[in-house]
Amino acid sequence: MTGIVITGASGRMGQMLIETVEASDHAHLVGVTEREGHPWVGQDLGVAMGQSEMGVPVVSDAMTVLKDADAVIDFTTPTATIAMAQMAGQSGTVHVIGTTGLSDDELTQIKAASANATIVRAGNMSLGVNLLVQLTKQVAAALDEDFDIEIVEAHHRYKVDAPSGTALMLGEAAAEGRGVELADVKDSGRDGITGARNAGDIGFTAIRGGDVVGEHDVIFAADGERIVLRHLATDRAIFARGALKAALWGQGKASGEYNMLDVLGL
Repeated sequence: MTGIVITGASGRMGQMLIETVEASDHAHLVGVTEREGHPWVGQDLGVAMGQSEMGVPVVSDAMTVLKDADAVIDFTTPTATIAMAQMAGQSGTVHVIGTTGLSDDELTQIKAASANATIVRAGNMSLGVNLLVQLTKQVAAALDEDFDIEIVEAHHRYKVDAPSGTALMLGEAAAEGRGVELADVKDSGRDGITGARNAGDIGFTAIRGGDVVGEHDVIFAADGERIVLRHLATDRAIFARGALKAALWGQGKASGEYNMLDVLGL
């Protein structure tokens, strides 16, 4: 049984991850963390969640639980994730990162941390999305610049970053298929008199509202026709199951940064 630590235990994804690990026949929960000063810290996890005692205390010092863990699953904030990557390297714990909104500098720091840690990072942990990434790359490679590429994503009202990590994954895939760098062709946040669309640009639109788990469309639009590739997530559990799969897959792997395509063998 693989021992798992969950960070950000009080969050929606944190609680979903806890439920997923508790239901697994291949993993067990060895610890959970929350930020210092959070009201859950010091409580039994079950009591904090409004359930019966689980015998798992909520701690703010991650190293106290990482020493007993095989993997840590992290859907928190960029700052917390950078710190966790360094601690995972020190403890020899596989670090599964589902955190989004990471800057280029923060991604560089994670890459550096992977010299001493096994890190699996993905903007989206679902099987369907990762298949969509592959399809996007293939379609973009097959079509020329007569087809404009637009990526439209929708999430719940509480999501704090845009475009979503998944949208950026899809943009990177489209750019790779076209043989260009996304940074050179990315077009997001249109407002006002923007002028005509530049040929070859990859556009992004973000929708926020309600309790939308996650919706992503990749639109290839030419004169007279459109191709739309779509993924709809209706249950946050798909991300938790994918993250647990990544944590199990990472056991025994060499230090380095991996993604869900590696986990799924795609």
